[in-house]
Amino acid sequence: MPKEENRIYKVIFANREEVFEVFARYVYPSDMYGFVEVEEYLFGERSQLLVDPGEERLKNEFSQVKRSYIPMQAIIRIDEVEKEGIAKVSKGGDNLAAFPSSGKN
Repeated sequence: MPKEENRIYKVIFANREEVFEVFARYVYPSDMYGFVEVEEYLFGERSQLLVDPGEERLKNEFSQVKRSYIPMQAIIRIDEVEKEGIAKVSKGGDNLAAFPSSGKN
């Protein structure tokens, strides 16, 4: 079993009309009810000439973020992985639906 600081998680979650796939060092339930905390985002330091625009967009969006609080109903999947991959943004599509709620505000 890897040490806690060596673990890497792939977190896939819905954000508006898109699906974000990011890699992070720490993922755990939040003290704020109904949220998952994601800390220490990992983005590959690529020395290639080709730049993935989706990964660059996510890198810029999360560059100043220390910790994210993601609603549990937005989480699609969390995997512990061997190594980080490329962060991605994709369209949500028709098979992405909001978690049912009581409809009361």
